[in-house]
Amino acid sequence: METKNDMKRLIIAILLFIGIQNISFAQEINVKLGPNEIALNQYWTITVDVQNDRLREYDGFPEIPGFEKSGISSSSSMNIINGQVTSTQSVIQNYVPTREGVFTVSPFTLVINGNEVRSQGKTVRVGPAREQQRQQYDPFNYDPFEDFFGNKRNTEYLEVADDAFLALSIDKDEVYVGEGFTATLAFYVSDQNRARLSFYETGKQVAEIIKQIRPKNCWEENFNIDKIDGERVTINNKMHTRYKIFQATFYPLNDEPVEFPSVDLKMIKYKEAKNPSFFSSNRQEDFKTYASKAKTVKVNPLPPHPLREGVAVGKYSLKEDISGKELKTGESFNYDFTILGEGNISAIRNPSIKNSNNFDFYSPNTQQRIRRSNERVRGSKSFSYYAIPNEPGEFNLGDYVNWIYFDPDLKVYDTLKSEISVNVTGESKRNEFISSTDLGSFYDLIDIEDNTIQNGDRDFLLKLVTNIILAVILVLTLIIIFKKNNS
Repeated sequence: METKNDMKRLIIAILLFIGIQNISFAQEINVKLGPNEIALNQYWTITVDVQNDRLREYDGFPEIPGFEKSGISSSSSMNIINGQVTSTQSVIQNYVPTREGVFTVSPFTLVINGNEVRSQGKTVRVGPAREQQRQQYDPFNYDPFEDFFGNKRNTEYLEVADDAFLALSIDKDEVYVGEGFTATLAFYVSDQNRARLSFYETGKQVAEIIKQIRPKNCWEENFNIDKIDGERVTINNKMHTRYKIFQATFYPLNDEPVEFPSVDLKMIKYKEAKNPSFFSSNRQEDFKTYASKAKTVKVNPLPPHPLREGVAVGKYSLKEDISGKELKTGESFNYDFTILGEGNISAIRNPSIKNSNNFDFYSPNTQQRIRRSNERVRGSKSFSYYAIPNEPGEFNLGDYVNWIYFDPDLKVYDTLKSEISVNVTGESKRNEFISSTDLGSFYDLIDIEDNTIQNGDRDFLLKLVTNIILAVILVLTLIIIFKKNNS
């Protein structure tokens, strides 16, 4: 019997050797979507088939509304037809429906072996759960060559040591109130890592991680990582690939310490077959949970200053512009005061305007721009003023417009002042302003009239005499009218 099995193996080996001479190496990648309709207790799948090449890497399986990802399976196969040998490797992303209904799988792009493969998506109807009449057939647990050789092989899978970790890194251990620091949560994989790892239910896990990691006593500027891409970094003279999961710059609102708890990330980790075979799956999906270390950032209060409760903190500079430096009294001009730099741009308040009869400054129009890149938040905030000069002369606008902030590097308060000087000609508009606000001679008497307290009895007697005189005049007028009518 053993001799007969050996003969079968020899025949197959010869056929493979002959057929391999005519093998086609053209790589072909296909994406297959699951059926249009499934039951609530059935899987829906996205399958990627790679023909005539090894499935080295894949990424980009979409999140689908109404479904949750439920693991990935893989398979490989070989066909010999008319002496032509073709191989196929497949990876299947399983989805579990969360409720009944009609759901849309939007068009998406998968990256397979470095190539982008586009799928148009489809509509999937999820109906009521169905009773399982028999055990579901899994084609990937069946190896036709095992039956051909007359034996059933149970593959043994082994754990492979990994060289990877989850870490929360913070660029500053100690800051002032209002000073920004950047926190980055990332998964790191060493170049020496030999274990196969894949992300698992990334969107769902990241949403939960952000809830845990986000401090309540800080203003947040989020870098909005929507795709996890690898980037090369060096840690302790050792090359790693870093996959950023979450990144934000935080600005403490008070001097309480900022606490970041430990968080977990569940990853798919594959076990490898002890005795690899070309005709069956050589890896088995498993899971491993990685945990980050808790971190604390110390927050110091700002040094004493009359305005420390309202000043911005950061590194700033001034850019200004004016419609003209030769001005005339009574004629308006435009002045832009733009604050640029690194810090909490959203928290920047209006510059201070000095009250003066020389200029009338009206409330500004405000515009801000924020840029988040290279683990820093930079930007600008512009204040556009409409103003009118009232007095002729040479004026330095720095005496009228300024903005105070705190520099955390130098640990000092600093002031941004205008460096523009203007020359104003024309007649003084101060008197015109006073004249335009004149309320008349009645109000002019207020300043010259006696404001001493008068005797109330005297006023009463005067009113009584006046009323008697008016009454006598009224009676005499009526008598004259009555006599005139009778005559």
